[in-house]
Amino acid sequence: MSRRHFVSMGGVGAAAVAFGGVRSFLPASTDAGRFRSNPFTLGVASGDPEPGGVVLWTRLAPDPLEGGGMRPRPVPVGWEVAEDERWRRVVARGEETARPQEGHSVHAEVTGLRPGREYFYRFMAGGEESPAGRTRTAPAPGSDAAVRFAFASCQHYEHGHYTAYEHMAKEDLDLVLHLGDYIYEFAPEEYKAPSGVARTYAAAEPTTLNGYRDRYAQHKLDPHLQAAHQAFAFAVTWDDHEVKDNYAGLTCGDADPAAFRARRAAAYQAYWEHMPLRRRSRPGRDEMRIYRRLDYGRQVRFNVLDTRQYRADQQPAGTPGWGARARSALGPDQERWLVDGLARSDARWNVVAQQIFFAQRDSLPGIARDVRPDAWDGYPAARARLTRALGRASNPVVLSGDVHSNWANHVMDDYRDPTAKVVATEFVGTSISSGGDGQDVRPDLASLLSENPHVKFTNGQRGYVRCRVDPREWQTDYRVVPYVSRPGAGVSTRASFTVRAGEAGLAGAEALAA
Repeated sequence: MSRRHFVSMGGVGAAAVAFGGVRSFLPASTDAGRFRSNPFTLGVASGDPEPGGVVLWTRLAPDPLEGGGMRPRPVPVGWEVAEDERWRRVVARGEETARPQEGHSVHAEVTGLRPGREYFYRFMAGGEESPAGRTRTAPAPGSDAAVRFAFASCQHYEHGHYTAYEHMAKEDLDLVLHLGDYIYEFAPEEYKAPSGVARTYAAAEPTTLNGYRDRYAQHKLDPHLQAAHQAFAFAVTWDDHEVKDNYAGLTCGDADPAAFRARRAAAYQAYWEHMPLRRRSRPGRDEMRIYRRLDYGRQVRFNVLDTRQYRADQQPAGTPGWGARARSALGPDQERWLVDGLARSDARWNVVAQQIFFAQRDSLPGIARDVRPDAWDGYPAARARLTRALGRASNPVVLSGDVHSNWANHVMDDYRDPTAKVVATEFVGTSISSGGDGQDVRPDLASLLSENPHVKFTNGQRGYVRCRVDPREWQTDYRVVPYVSRPGAGVSTRASFTVRAGEAGLAGAEALAA
């Protein structure tokens, strides 16, 4: 069965039907207790692949928009992994307990698998079967195999349909990186896209654990998002809207500190409950460790960052202390972890997967600069330190989201000098739906490129970014859809770029901006 056929079989439940009944293969205890309706409404997912295993996720939620609809008691959930889609070669099975204090979510860490292999998985509870998922382990540590992945971000439910995920699910990928804004926290129709409201949130702005659970559930009910999770392993990180717009650490505008601390804790708990994360990321009392590394053979090291939890508060440029060395988007511990890891990495390509625009972006003509406090422009000393660390790493590439548009940038050691050294390449991905339909070409494109010669491409349509990496080169394809305000849009490749191993910056970049 091809990946395209696996996905085309139809959304939430068809895969489980196609692969037949599973009751005889799973632990008998999973038949204890029955549900009023199927509890696997939110689908299944896998994540954080390693050469020998992967984490499998689901959440029991027979009434997903009403707190899940589960009784407040633990429920045994069986899981099974096979090498084939017909379940003739089962290689692992086990049982987890879905607990009410974790929203009846399941995070099964499977070990003992073979590296670089495709597997199929499924769950069962109370006599009910989940849809089947497909995943892939990471390559062996010394592997030179090519790596194929996509990255995405920013999926405001009201702004549009998740058509991009419908097309992504048909790609041939090893991994998907989600760079944040998996949900949005706004009240219904509070934040409207120029193209209008495509669909509406079912409940008020979430501030409590139950509120965030229901908001995640509404996003996860989308069949195209479920299809992408069923097709690929995800590595996820958050941005701001998983909690509250533009928050920084434990600060959020003029919100009461104690109230915001409680709200952030609830939001972090709900994020954990709905993502395919390993147990080491389970939230503690005041934080949730989400920055981590994923190695794909000798080919790629993904450094997945958290630019929200530890950052200094945003400040307008020029205010006292704005340029201080201590101000960081990562916090001292995470920054040290990243810099040390880049210095010690043996990977051929070193990727920094994070949320916010890294290169300088100035939309004002002349000497004046337009500094965006929420991007890396607002943390100049920290960006300079990280730029130096990137310059010492092998083939560094920065992946970013947040801004609801596509960009291809050169990371420079001095943005004031157009002839300065190119240190790395940054690929910025557009949104899945946030911002509505978008536009292809900005009306101020000529002025923007004149003020930012290190910017080689920009585009404002919706979609995702597809990448293929091998020992010789990195190829990036910007995959876009023409609209999201209604379903049914096709997909096309708007632009493609290459980075050659050993050469910082885009190949042939001198002609890209024309």
